[in-house]
Amino acid sequence: MKAMVFTQYGSPDGLELKEVSKPAPKDDELLIRVHASSINSWDWEFLNGIPFINRLMYGLLKPKPGKQILGADIAGTVETIGKKVTHFQLGDEVFGDLWDNWGGFAEYVCAPETALELKPIVSTFEEAAAVPQAGVLALQGLRKAGPLQAGQKVLINGAGGGVGTFAIQLAKLAGTEVTGVDAAHKLNVILSLGADHTIDYAQEDFTKMGELYDLIIDCQNYRSMFDIKRALKPDGVYAMVGGSIPRVYQLWFLSSCAPFTRESRKLCLVAEGPNKGLADLKRFIEAGTLVPIVDSIYPLEEVPEAMRYFGEGLHQGKIVITMDSQA
Repeated sequence: MKAMVFTQYGSPDGLELKEVSKPAPKDDELLIRVHASSINSWDWEFLNGIPFINRLMYGLLKPKPGKQILGADIAGTVETIGKKVTHFQLGDEVFGDLWDNWGGFAEYVCAPETALELKPIVSTFEEAAAVPQAGVLALQGLRKAGPLQAGQKVLINGAGGGVGTFAIQLAKLAGTEVTGVDAAHKLNVILSLGADHTIDYAQEDFTKMGELYDLIIDCQNYRSMFDIKRALKPDGVYAMVGGSIPRVYQLWFLSSCAPFTRESRKLCLVAEGPNKGLADLKRFIEAGTLVPIVDSIYPLEEVPEAMRYFGEGLHQGKIVITMDSQA
């Protein structure tokens, strides 16, 4: 089978399209013929060997064998079923996040059945591949504040990217007042998804505008935690999606100090794990109340170009990789 392989950390120039062995599923796994995958921040970080914890898990000096194919999000068709698999049948169209195993930038991948859901019947494979990681992170971020109430104020920092475009729609479903923060060229798509207000981060700092929010979902993580707290209501919630290790430690430290400082604002890391809430997202998509935003679709052989485009930060929504042109 064809796969996009990387054997050293660095730029997308190190990615190579190669013929590799087709994987064989274990008893509790499925063999999936991949139709589409999509790019997430973690793919970019893993490719570049950052943060350092990625190297500790997947190879200190270079990616370990078995961890040399990027791509966590997949959408595809079940081709082979392991002996212990009970929830899927041959030919089922599925989607899911394989962040424990990776391997989505290939024509075939093996996955445990717990990592998959049946694909939304209204979605193409390309649309479905845009959902799992970004959509689940957005849903988990919103749930950090508990059940949202109509009229509450939600700010999404990085609202024009993958997670942000899902978070806007999910927040509006709850009846909240949404403010989206991003670069100027992404503000139109943010408004088109239902955001009530937009902020160009290059022109205004939302932490200094005097507005207070019930929930801040931060997909960018570059402002000081102390500045962030200034934009939260006294009982507000800050949900951090991703972020550097030092920033995660800062969040944990401030959170652990809250009982001693009588701090009622809640600082949270979104890290519940893959696919938790994916079935809910599927229902929203099939009901027509949630739409994956796909910026562009690249064939498998053009993954290096797709990754370079991702690294420029110009995309709106998700960048999708299709394998069907390789069939």
